[in-house]
Amino acid sequence: MLSHPAFTGISRRHLRLLRAEVYPVWLAGREGRLHARRGGQRRRRAAGAGRRLILRFTDRLVLTLAHLRLGVPHEALAAAFGVDRCTVTRAIGQVCPLLARRGFARPSGIRLHTLADVFAYAAAEGVTLRLDATEIRVRRPRVGRPGRKAFVSGKVKQNTIKSTVVSDEYGATLWCGGHRPGRMHDTTAARVEGIGALLDAYRQVKVLVDAGYQGLAKDHPGQVTAPPLKLRPGAPPARQAQWEAERKHQSSQRIPVEHAIAELKWWRQLQRLTGRRELLPETIDAVAGLVSDRMITW
Repeated sequence: MLSHPAFTGISRRHLRLLRAEVYPVWLAGREGRLHARRGGQRRRRAAGAGRRLILRFTDRLVLTLAHLRLGVPHEALAAAFGVDRCTVTRAIGQVCPLLARRGFARPSGIRLHTLADVFAYAAAEGVTLRLDATEIRVRRPRVGRPGRKAFVSGKVKQNTIKSTVVSDEYGATLWCGGHRPGRMHDTTAARVEGIGALLDAYRQVKVLVDAGYQGLAKDHPGQVTAPPLKLRPGAPPARQAQWEAERKHQSSQRIPVEHAIAELKWWRQLQRLTGRRELLPETIDAVAGLVSDRMITW
C-alpha cells in the first residue's frame, strides 16, 4: 500500500526504475561493509551467508520515500512494516545518501552534480539560468551551544537553513546546493559557492535573479539581470509606469525558479525539518534529485 504515489510522491514506474538504479549501489556498499574488518582482514564468510535481511531493499526505498514525502514518523513506519524503529532509522540512513548522490537529470540522459556542471551545460545548450534561494525551518540550537544565532533568518525571523536553487526556463531543477545557515545573505551564499568565478569563466551564460542579488548583478553587468532599482519618491508617472513594466517583464522571465522551489516544498520534510539539522542538506539533495527526474520520460 505504501508504494502508492500518494505515499511515495512518484509513480510506480518511476519507483521500479529508481530501484533498478539504486539497488546495485546499495548492494555494493553492503558487501563492502561486510568485507571490511579491523586490521585489514577480509571477510571469511561467503557472499549470501549470515543473517537474512529483515527489510528487503524495495521496502527500505519505499519507507524512505514515504518519510520524505509525507514526513511519516519512524515509529509509524516501523508499525506498518512490522519491524523495530531503529531498523527504520537505519534503513533511511542508508538509502537517503544514495538518493542524494544521484544528481539532477536532464532529457539527454546526463546528470548534473555540481554548479560547474550546470554552467557548462548552460553554455553548451544556450540555457538562461534562473537563480534564487529558499529557506527551510529547522530547530534552534540549545542554549549555550556555539552558533545559536547563525540560523536566525533576517527575512522570516525564524531559525532556517538556506539553499540555492538553479532552474531553466521550464522550471526544471538543474542544481540545488549551497546549504548555509539562514542568517547568511543570498548573494553571500552564492559567492561562497564560487558563482563569481563561474560567471567569469562562462561569459556567454546569462542568469536571471531577484532583488536579493543586486550585488551580483552589479559585479557582472550584462550577464546577471536583476529587477530595476526602486524609484525615488516623487518620480514622474510615466517613469513609474515604465519601471513597473520592466519589473513585471523581468519577474515573468524569472518565475520558473519559483515554480521549481514550490515543487521542492511539496515534500513535507522540506517544509519544516524536525530532525537533526546536519541531515537537512542530504535530504534536500535527495528530494531535488527525485524532482528533477520528471524531465525524463518515466
